[in-house]
Amino acid sequence: MSLRLGIDTGGTFTDAVLVDDSKRIVAAEKSLTTRFDLLVGIGDVIAKLPEALLEQVSMVSLSTTLTTNSVVEGLGAPVGVLLPGYSDSQVKQSGLLDILPAQLVVILEGGFDAVGVELQPLNYDAIREAILKLQDQVSAFAISSMFGTRNSSHENAIKALVNELTDMPVICGYELASSLGAPRRALTAALNARMVPPIKELIASALKILERHHIDAPLMIVKGDGSLASMENAIEKPIGTILSGPAASVIGACQLSGLSNAIVADMGGTTTDIAIVSRGQPELCADGARIGGWQPMVEAVRVSSVGLGGDSEVRFGGPAGLSIGPRRVVPTSLLGHLYPEIIPKLEAQLGGMVNARSNRFVMRLENNQALLRQLTRVEREAWDTLSDSPVELDAVVLGNREYARALARLKRLGLAIYSGFTPTDAVHVLGINSHWNRDAAELSARLWMRQMRYLYGFGNWQAGDVNQACTQVYELVNATISRLLIEVGLNDSKLDGGSRNIAITELLTRMVLEGGQGDQAASPLFKLEFAADYPIVAVGAPAASYYRDVAKRMHIDLHLPEHADVANAYGAVMGSIVHRSQLTVTQPQFGTFCLFRNDHPQHFTTLDAARKCAEEIVMYEAEQNAISAGAKNPQVTLSYQDTHVKDNIDGELFLESVIIATAIGPACDWRASSQ
Repeated sequence: MSLRLGIDTGGTFTDAVLVDDSKRIVAAEKSLTTRFDLLVGIGDVIAKLPEALLEQVSMVSLSTTLTTNSVVEGLGAPVGVLLPGYSDSQVKQSGLLDILPAQLVVILEGGFDAVGVELQPLNYDAIREAILKLQDQVSAFAISSMFGTRNSSHENAIKALVNELTDMPVICGYELASSLGAPRRALTAALNARMVPPIKELIASALKILERHHIDAPLMIVKGDGSLASMENAIEKPIGTILSGPAASVIGACQLSGLSNAIVADMGGTTTDIAIVSRGQPELCADGARIGGWQPMVEAVRVSSVGLGGDSEVRFGGPAGLSIGPRRVVPTSLLGHLYPEIIPKLEAQLGGMVNARSNRFVMRLENNQALLRQLTRVEREAWDTLSDSPVELDAVVLGNREYARALARLKRLGLAIYSGFTPTDAVHVLGINSHWNRDAAELSARLWMRQMRYLYGFGNWQAGDVNQACTQVYELVNATISRLLIEVGLNDSKLDGGSRNIAITELLTRMVLEGGQGDQAASPLFKLEFAADYPIVAVGAPAASYYRDVAKRMHIDLHLPEHADVANAYGAVMGSIVHRSQLTVTQPQFGTFCLFRNDHPQHFTTLDAARKCAEEIVMYEAEQNAISAGAKNPQVTLSYQDTHVKDNIDGELFLESVIIATAIGPACDWRASSQ
């Protein structure tokens, strides 16, 4: 029997499944994700699987939410961005300065025009100086040139110089995206570079565990479009794994439920991801996946991803007085489960004066060496104090304010994480969930209630009624999920009203939840029905805690399939290897057709000749890339995206054609029926 091992590394849990040739899950396990050392979490979950079955593994596939979470949470490794030919306004438009310090973004001489003609030569002395200055401050480099997709020679030259002077990862914008739009391409390259360290760490950890269990099998990574990529491709282009976890969950949910039309809702620790599946296929967003406030140039499953999960912090704010997320904290119920010694400290906090630091413990989160090298002596000492167990923030502030400031900076850098009160704690108090420590959850809830009352003047719970407060949090999560479902429906119907969309969404959500009945109407004039032919398939660890109530209130059919809590890991082994290659042919002047490929634009006198040349190139590249990634007998198809304009004098005029080759094949020895 041949088995496939699927692993999903999420923000909270690491899941693993073994799947046989008939696509049946024969074993499934979960362990806590250890983001400070992924090796521990992956090792724990694999060790729970039957050793005899591990000997039969023929392929391993990983899905992960780490890259998606890093974008949503605004975290990531520091990177140097080199931009030949850019202007200050383009840098500002790109959003790079929202994710990186200004000194890490360097504008250089260079760049091309729209037909690949050099506007200004490179200044190699300035480039060398920038690389040497940044190399001790960053973990990777990203390069994006003006019209680099029309002529990549400047990007390639700078990349060669980075490789000559450093041993750091480096990526060019044209290697990630072939579309025009320099600011977005620069952002895409920068986000990609930020994700290289965590993906390298994830893959290295997985390989060590596989070696420990004597598993000699290819290792694949799920991309955001649901296809599989080799580990080499994932390390070079980790941005392709944005929405890897949601894509895997969509594939897994469809397989587990057997439904062709469904709304797939995946709720994890950090995010809630919703996708619509029609006729068995999720829609892809060719213009780029939108994650939080960013839209890098990455083709992925069209998913609405928001910072709402079981580990989202419940805080003061928002129209209702309470907000959930997007910041992730460690649930106190989990902290108490892992470290029971914090419970007396919580009890002591509850007996004293409440302050903003109550409920706060500090733990290590990431182990980014580039960031650790930049710490001051005091910050490094504070970091060392977190090595054994969580540190009580209030005690540190009272005892050593210098250390407290250092811990706050570690948190801002993403090296440390706070604990806090979360929806997970609320459902533990209410008895809906019992995985972790209920006593810690209730103490956290009572501290949070006091903070809301005495620090913010919020809350009218009767005599400290903890159940009433936790019910309010639970209902807020459900209302937020319902609003997100309505919003996804509006977007799917192309009814996104911009700034008006928020008010429309709120109104429709209220009408759906209330069944259209106002206070005075016995027989409502409006009766709304939402997603009549699209049941919800809810997956993810917290899903069962919330979606029963959501589906009931919205009058939607609900499927909670068996193994829903490991749908991501299951979906990780159900995909095929897909590689796309594309080239663009334009007509910059009448009768001249340009084919843009790397740093060698080619010119033709007829469109047919240019397209034929492009077809041969992209078909060969797509097929070879798929084969090198491990695909067996990939099938290649061609598609075209043509742009014409109509002129009153000349009639219809050809502007450009994008020729796309797609190669699809099953991985390794997986049966062809799994495609």
